[in-house]
Amino acid sequence: MAHGTMAEVVQARIKQLILQDGLTPGDPLPSETELVNLLHVSRNSVREALKALQALRIVEIRHGFGTFVGPLTLEPFVEGVAFRAAVGHHHGVPSLYELMEVREALEAGLVPAVARGLPAADLAVLRSLVERMATEARGGAVLSVTDRAFHQALYRSLGNHLLSEVLDAFWEALRRVRDDLSDDSQDPQVTYRQHLAIVEALEAGDGDRAVAAMHRHFDGIRRRLAE
Repeated sequence: MAHGTMAEVVQARIKQLILQDGLTPGDPLPSETELVNLLHVSRNSVREALKALQALRIVEIRHGFGTFVGPLTLEPFVEGVAFRAAVGHHHGVPSLYELMEVREALEAGLVPAVARGLPAADLAVLRSLVERMATEARGGAVLSVTDRAFHQALYRSLGNHLLSEVLDAFWEALRRVRDDLSDDSQDPQVTYRQHLAIVEALEAGDGDRAVAAMHRHFDGIRRRLAE
C-alpha cells in the first residue's frame, strides 16, 4: 500500500514541477532519469506516477521522444461520466435522462447571454451549419459532427474556454452512451428544423424565443429517451 502512496507523492511533485517551471501543454518534461535524480525516488515510482498522470491527460508519454505536458483536456471526465451513465442505465437508473437534463440546463441557461451579443460572423457560421443539416437530413441523417459543431459555435462568443469545454464534454458523454446503447436518433428533418428555429430566434435577437426553441430541441431527445 505504501507503494501506491509513494506514486501519489511523486505525481504531486511532478505536477508541482510543471507549475513551478511555468510549463504548458506540449512542453517537454525532464527525462525519466532526470526525474529520478531530481525527486530522489526509484525509477519504478517515476514510471508509475507518469502512467497515472498520462491517464489524467496531465502528461503525454511519446515513446522514443520523451515525456511532455499533456493536453489537459476533459477526456477523463467524459469517460467517467459516460461510463457511469451506461452502468446506471443497465441498472434501470434514468442516467441518460440526467445527462440530457444537465445539458439542457446549461444550454438553455446560456442562450439569453448569447442572444444579447452574438457577432454576425458567429451567426453566419450557425446559419451555414443549419444549411449543412438540411442537406444531410435530405440524405437521411444529420451527422453528429455537424450537431457538435453547431453547439460549439453557439457559445463561442461568450469567450469562456472552460464553459465551452464543459458543454462539449456533456455533448460527447451523451453521444457515447447513446452510441453504446444504439439509441435510434430522431427524424433528421426534425433535428434540422429544431436547430433552424434556434438560429432564426437568434437572428431576430429574441432571447426568449431562442430559449423556447432550445427547450423544444431537448424535448425531442427527452421523448426518445422516455420511449
